[in-house]
Amino acid sequence: MANKRIDDATGVETVGHEWDGIEELNNPLPRWWLLTFYACILFSIGYVVVYPAIPMLSKGTQGMWGWTSRGQLAAEVKAETDRRAPIMAAMAATPLESLPANKQLMEQAVAGGRAAFRVNCVQCHGAGAAGGNGYPSLVDDDWLWGGDLKTIEQTITHGIRQPGDAQTRTSLMPSFGKDGILTAAQVSDVASYVLTLSGKEKPGAASASGQAIFAANCVACHGADGKGSRQFGAPNLTDGIWLYGGTKASVQASVTNAHAGVMPAWNTKLDAATIKMLAAYVHSLGGGEDFAAAPAQP
Repeated sequence: MANKRIDDATGVETVGHEWDGIEELNNPLPRWWLLTFYACILFSIGYVVVYPAIPMLSKGTQGMWGWTSRGQLAAEVKAETDRRAPIMAAMAATPLESLPANKQLMEQAVAGGRAAFRVNCVQCHGAGAAGGNGYPSLVDDDWLWGGDLKTIEQTITHGIRQPGDAQTRTSLMPSFGKDGILTAAQVSDVASYVLTLSGKEKPGAASASGQAIFAANCVACHGADGKGSRQFGAPNLTDGIWLYGGTKASVQASVTNAHAGVMPAWNTKLDAATIKMLAAYVHSLGGGEDFAAAPAQP
């Protein structure tokens, strides 16, 4: 403190210390800064009094207004639920097959289903519902189990291979290579034949051998013409749509070690009205079938 002095050039007192000949002036803080600082202190005191702010052992202080962000969220959710209640009641009371006849309700169902899809389904089927390797595309007209409204609702409700659900859709393709049912050469031949069904490979000696193998092992589910069976969830092998890839290596891999993808049963997570809206949305994506046009189940 004894080293304080008045700077000759500025007339301002120094703080009393120096380093390597450099001294610091003891300039006062700007008035605007001090006023802002004091205003912040006053605001913080008011905030602590009015809003929940101080954490305690079991809970924080509630504040004079009793406001919480959680309470505000609950109020907003309730308001939205109340707003949607008439629509959801109408949705629950309307049979799914009657929805297309009610244009306004069908539009509301598709809009609600779109929102539910973004929350629950995009993780597997993608934001555009185009699917991916092992996840079916919902925008084409290729359906393993059927593409009419009621069938889609059934699939969403009970899932695919959902443990504990007696009504889940279940199909089982043997792992022909892994289980030793076919040799590696036979797997290669039957893959060649499968690829000829969709025009991806020209017929030859391998596919001719594979045709006999296919007839002995695969027609029970895929049919003699290879067009599949919705009763078993067996895919159509004659088109260009492939769930696990349509290359020779991919088909061989599927025959060798069969896939068994799982889709959860949504009846334990979503209410019936929301599932109905999801079915309406999926049906609207472009590949949905009419009830009358849906192929008959074998």
